[in-house]
Amino acid sequence: MSRRFQNPATVALHGAGAAARVSGSLAPSIVPSTTFLREGLDDAAEYAYSRVGNPTVSALESALGALEGGAEAAAFSSGLSAETTLLLATLRAGDHIACGRAVYGGTVRLLRETFTGLGVEATFFDSTNAAALAAAVRPSTRVVLVETPANPTLALTDIQGAAPLAHAAGAILIVDNTFLTPALQRPLDLGADVVVYSTTKFIEGHSVAVGGAVTTRDGALADRLRRVRKSVGTIQTPFNAWATLQGLRTLPLRIGQQSRHAARIASILAGDDRVGGVHYPGLRGFAQADIARRQHLGAHGAVVSFEVPGGLAGARAAARAVRLCSVVEHVGSVETLLTHPASMTHADVPREQREAAGVTDGLLRLSVGLEDPEDVLADLDLGIDAAAAAARSEGRPPCLVNA
Repeated sequence: MSRRFQNPATVALHGAGAAARVSGSLAPSIVPSTTFLREGLDDAAEYAYSRVGNPTVSALESALGALEGGAEAAAFSSGLSAETTLLLATLRAGDHIACGRAVYGGTVRLLRETFTGLGVEATFFDSTNAAALAAAVRPSTRVVLVETPANPTLALTDIQGAAPLAHAAGAILIVDNTFLTPALQRPLDLGADVVVYSTTKFIEGHSVAVGGAVTTRDGALADRLRRVRKSVGTIQTPFNAWATLQGLRTLPLRIGQQSRHAARIASILAGDDRVGGVHYPGLRGFAQADIARRQHLGAHGAVVSFEVPGGLAGARAAARAVRLCSVVEHVGSVETLLTHPASMTHADVPREQREAAGVTDGLLRLSVGLEDPEDVLADLDLGIDAAAAAARSEGRPPCLVNA
């Protein structure tokens, strides 16, 4: 693809290049073959076996790399398989990883339950605080991992500030950019060494294909990552790569519209005295507004989180009452999704660590879709009313702002 194309909407559509098409097809093609013919034993074929590489997977990787500004990309069977393979490629027994405490619960589980058993020590720190990061690293630190915006609190990490601190300690900085995607944030341009994605979320965007990806401009690391992927078998499947590529083609348009809807919904929730702790980087008065302006590319994403009255009982009541919002353990689809992190995405995180990161029993995460935001607000009103009623039945204040 010609370098003259810089707009994300154009790159998303054409970043895979002609290699994604077969026999002149307009739409990207799918090559579901497990293996590939050779002319003879001396034939250095581009593809041999789909556990190692596949034309459809390569097309997705080309598109992701182009959207990331010329990075190398590797696609995986899920976001967690991408993260696992990346950590296997960068950590050894005796190494230490400093991880932001406000991250996806599966990342916490992976580090606590799997990598600890492999001899890798993990420290969880407040990544919004540069001093906390400086205190978390040690001589054995090889990786600093942060998620920004964080799941589900939307807390931001200053990537430009974190990168030199990680590098000074001899570590690489990995950024989970799942919530914003390269359409709204480019961590590699801000000093990060590696970016990891659950492509299942906004990149694919239609809830049909599980996947993950890693992007980097470090060629040696990219080669090492592919070698480990070959060894452990975590490559993306051709069909899911094709479905993800289809979703990627409309990513900038989708996430732009969803961000506008999310901004509207967050502003209304912030003025509702029945709810508290509304988190959205685009809100007026957001504590990290300066970082949001520097890091985000014109919009702040489609995820909003807020606290309902009544704690767990209130959250359960709200989830039962909504009709338009789909109650699921997911984020990033074209439909509006409602998640209770404490019992879903972060259920395996120890309560003390979860609450220190701001994931309380009454916190709900809203992944805003393409519906009219006024319809979503009307539906949320039903849920918030139900939460307030549940709070009153337990003798608790039905209003969080004035509680």
